[in-house]
Amino acid sequence: MGSNFDTAEFRRSNAVVQSGALAAYNVGATGNGVVAAVIDSGIDTNSAEFAGRILSASADLAGSRGLQDEGGHGTAVSSVLLGAKNDIGTHGVAFGAQLLVARTDTVGSCANAGPEDSCTHNDNAIARGVDLAIANSARVINISLGGSPANATLRAAIGRATANGMVIVISAGNDGVADPAAAVNPDLFAQIANDPLARNLVVIAGALDSSNVALAGFSNKAGNGAAHYLGALGSRVQAIDENGGVFLFSGTSFSAPVISGAVTLLAGAFPNLTGAQIVDLLFRTANDLGATGVDGEFGQGALNLARAFAPQGATALAGSAIPVSLTASGTTSAPVGDAGKAGLSTIVLDSFGRAYEAALGGARGSVPLAPRLAQGLNIGTRSIGFQSGVIAASFSVAQVSGDGAAGRLLLTGQQSGRARALAGQVIAQLGGRTSVAFGISQSGLALAKDYRDARGQGFLVGRAATRDWGFDARAKSGFALGHRIGGIDWSIAGETGTVSNFERDRRLRAPEKRSGYSAFSLGAAQRLGPLSLSGHATWLRENETLLGSRLADIFGANRTDSVFADANIALAPARDWQIGATWRQGFTRIGAAGARQGVDRLQTSAWSFDVARDNLFAPADSLALRIAQPLRISNGGLNLTLPNGYDYATGTAQLGVQRLNLAPDGRELDIEAAYARPLFGGLFSANLFWRREPGNIAASPEDMGGALRFSLGL
Repeated sequence: MGSNFDTAEFRRSNAVVQSGALAAYNVGATGNGVVAAVIDSGIDTNSAEFAGRILSASADLAGSRGLQDEGGHGTAVSSVLLGAKNDIGTHGVAFGAQLLVARTDTVGSCANAGPEDSCTHNDNAIARGVDLAIANSARVINISLGGSPANATLRAAIGRATANGMVIVISAGNDGVADPAAAVNPDLFAQIANDPLARNLVVIAGALDSSNVALAGFSNKAGNGAAHYLGALGSRVQAIDENGGVFLFSGTSFSAPVISGAVTLLAGAFPNLTGAQIVDLLFRTANDLGATGVDGEFGQGALNLARAFAPQGATALAGSAIPVSLTASGTTSAPVGDAGKAGLSTIVLDSFGRAYEAALGGARGSVPLAPRLAQGLNIGTRSIGFQSGVIAASFSVAQVSGDGAAGRLLLTGQQSGRARALAGQVIAQLGGRTSVAFGISQSGLALAKDYRDARGQGFLVGRAATRDWGFDARAKSGFALGHRIGGIDWSIAGETGTVSNFERDRRLRAPEKRSGYSAFSLGAAQRLGPLSLSGHATWLRENETLLGSRLADIFGANRTDSVFADANIALAPARDWQIGATWRQGFTRIGAAGARQGVDRLQTSAWSFDVARDNLFAPADSLALRIAQPLRISNGGLNLTLPNGYDYATGTAQLGVQRLNLAPDGRELDIEAAYARPLFGGLFSANLFWRREPGNIAASPEDMGGALRFSLGL
């Protein structure tokens, strides 16, 4: 059988198309191996539509005539349910299923009669058909018949069938035109669905027109059977008759086999499902029509096989309780960039225990790229500071309107009513060799490293490799302690803060998520004439993130430890010239968790190079150039033990190890030129920048721009 299911034959099979069955076919569901019973007027035994798929147990239960259909009704119904996919005419919903024919038409009643004419069926014969289906382990029984309420014999047989978990689909009736008053409820025969012995396993099939949102005029409505009523195409359904001719049939008799075919497809694709679960699936995934919820016209709504075959409820890794989202498995930060977006798949189970293949890489999003230029400009902020003896302090504030927040930041009453504290720091000199600094919303590591990036304030976009973490982290508090011993400046620094991370699905307007981190650093620096050298060892612990990335539980990377080794060199080779370079090498350890059975490790790196010239065009001016690569994972990934198969018979998953590479293809490169000079009592500055593959995403467009500023000191 070919893999192309959207064929001309499929498109001619209008009931199949309208049911949404293509989604089932595309995942391999055909009804193969499932027995579907049709209690009706027999079948065209010579038709290629059923060749090789009629069970030998099929029987004439009302006589000794054999299975050959005399009126065509049973053939047409069976072709809608499971007619063959053979590129001839049309095919049925479950074209791979086995057919159990239970012929029950009264002898002579169908001879020379059309499919909608005066065939009659005795309840006792129908009951024998139900028992035949039970004996042959059918998963569904289609009864496209109607009339008076079922007698005691048939009721007992239906009770036995539902006790065995069998689903029974009965047509709702065609009284809409001839007897509108009666058509407000299903046919009396179909109302057995309301009987407790039906165990909610009897489905009443109503007929929809081709719009899929309205009942056909002839169809009985849901009425008192609303809880068990489901609609499917029943108007002008293409099917074959007992002579093999293709006709357009109308009646709830032909909506019933569409629903029976849906039951068959689900039973074949998901052998773990009980009959009750299948009915529940069909009802909960139906298109809601008419009044919201179950109503007296459309009942549960319109059959939607595409939804029924989609995962329902929460999904979890097969063989475990680890939750797996099929729409979002986390967000990645700049060090991860575009790594691991595809190629990682596993098996998950939905709330019905159905197995699905899930692509994990494609379900992750990226943290929105930070607006570097806007951040660097600090629009709407103001910096103030003071110094008294051995103590110096500085604060940054942002102007806000209203009476909201105001800190006591040495501002006037009027100023404090319009300001919000962004950051502040206090530095105290303790003797000639020791200094201590405390920061509010200020990185303690930055406090300790300021001397290594003296020219950093001139750059708006390009960042020194060791200036920040390479992802969106915001310090809450920090400290730094420096002490000079024998010409070497030793430093200890620490900080705590939060890592920002955004939910991928912006339609939910989810708030920004923040997770904590803490860091500690030891460093040393020495000046040797025109040469300055420094190095730092830094430990970073993230409570819920991996280098700024928030990954799903399956990756087990929600608590990580990183160690960074930083090296810095600055050289003044000639008067007014400065050259500097920084390098960061990082190592991240991720303990076993989630679907990872062991420890995983990553390597990261970042670097930057600066060159600057003072007094170039005018006294006290400065021109600087920076080239930088922000922090990026250079090597490593996650080894996950994931299900790659699932056995419904035993309920066990087959496991294999897959690797998620976290080294991105993209490699961000930032180049920025900064010029500044005194002018008219203030400071004029200009910046030009270019970012290649920002966020370490190869497909990201280039980011370039510039800024002109003029500021007056107040």
